[in-house]
Amino acid sequence: MSYRWQNTLISTNSTIKDALKIIDSEALRVALVVESDNRLVGIITDGDIRRGLLNNVTLDSLVTAVMNPSPTTASASTPRAELEEIMQEKGILSIPLLDSDQQLVELALLNAPQKPIYQNPVFIMAGGFGTRLKPLTDDCPKPMLKVGDKPILETVIRNFTKAGFVNFYISTHYMPERISAHFGDGKWLGVNITYVHEESPLGTGGALGLLPSDLPIGLPLIMINGDVLTNVDFERLLAFHNDNNADATMCVREYEYQIPYGVIEGEHCKVTSMVEKPVQRFFVNAGVYVVAPHVVQSVPKNQHIDMPTLLEQHMEEKNQVFMFPIHEYWLDIGRMDDFNRAQVDIQTIGLD
Repeated sequence: MSYRWQNTLISTNSTIKDALKIIDSEALRVALVVESDNRLVGIITDGDIRRGLLNNVTLDSLVTAVMNPSPTTASASTPRAELEEIMQEKGILSIPLLDSDQQLVELALLNAPQKPIYQNPVFIMAGGFGTRLKPLTDDCPKPMLKVGDKPILETVIRNFTKAGFVNFYISTHYMPERISAHFGDGKWLGVNITYVHEESPLGTGGALGLLPSDLPIGLPLIMINGDVLTNVDFERLLAFHNDNNADATMCVREYEYQIPYGVIEGEHCKVTSMVEKPVQRFFVNAGVYVVAPHVVQSVPKNQHIDMPTLLEQHMEEKNQVFMFPIHEYWLDIGRMDDFNRAQVDIQTIGLD
């Protein structure tokens, strides 16, 4: 992966989608917005983009809609020790360095710390019947269907391990032996795997009540459906949850629906506006959650409950539930056309 800061430069007439390509492809995790004379006008991070999405900014909008126009900068002559101190104090990974004419000349980087290991439990829902994928699931649980050369569930686990997660819990129901026979205790993947079995389907949240009492103390749990393929940054998701002191965080995905007709609004018999085939945008549940320990503990053993219902209950108790927008690749493999699409996508999304 490249560390050339010049690769992060982007112009003010570029789109947020262009900035995302830079942030996702470069190791520096930042896009620097400059004018033609290399004068810095702003910085864009992944967090800036996600906040923009929550405020109904689209990926086709210009970068100026989400950039930070007043980033922390420093003179190119600033001693390295002082730059390190500023970055540590502000919790940032880089500082643009400017010359006397305020032109960008370099990007100072925080010395990369050793990649962390996260003890947070990762709970994967893998008990579904996969009815809509019959006949493929007649003799194979859906999470064990192969996308590329690996089962879906193995791809999900490996994606978490790349981010530093090591403690996995898998909820099973349909053909559980196929799953446990493949993964065992997880040691061959360098992780720990524990299984919980649903004697009868408990919904998307009910299996939380089956988790053992010896989960890592005080750490939020990440929960994901076992048929979801995504390259969302789980480290950023966990940091977002912790930074907001959330009780629960739900990942959401933007969904667009175009009404195929002209929409007319009126007052009594008078037409007040006409919009031809308007596009409506919604956030939909992406099947990935982070929940605090007390939310896990609130689910009784063997109680059927879906995650939206569980989160609504905690919202009624004034708990803080946040949403984290996913702009990365995401696919819920629920139908045959989703499965076929995944076979094509897996070659290009960095999950194979």
